[in-house]
Amino acid sequence: QVQLVESGGGLVQAGGSLRLSCAASGRTFSTYIMGWFRRAPGKEREFVAALTWRDLDRNYTDSVKGRFTISRDNTKNTGYLQMNSLKPEDTAVYYCAAAIPSVTEWRSPHWYSYWGQGTQVTVSS
Repeated sequence: QVQLVESGGGLVQAGGSLRLSCAASGRTFSTYIMGWFRRAPGKEREFVAALTWRDLDRNYTDSVKGRFTISRDNTKNTGYLQMNSLKPEDTAVYYCAAAIPSVTEWRSPHWYSYWGQGTQVTVSS
């Protein structure tokens, strides 16, 4: 069982930065794939980034490449999403999620077994 709690959201001006954290409980979190998703008002939940437990593979949606960085510290059972050069279109509720290591469809929320409650990110123009 894995429980996830996000933090770090807030209001920022366009061009600014935020770092989201995802604190996990459960001994096996370090072996799970960690993903970040977001849901903007009136839109479907969207994949943002994913990271394997060994940090060997990272995957980003095209709209955040070069601006967002996903990372994790397995010694602290915590994942991160560093968001730079934020744009108004990044405004959304951001969720972290965990999937078992055998999952290969990282972009699909269907394969993630555990989810946090979400944290609001608002980027003003």
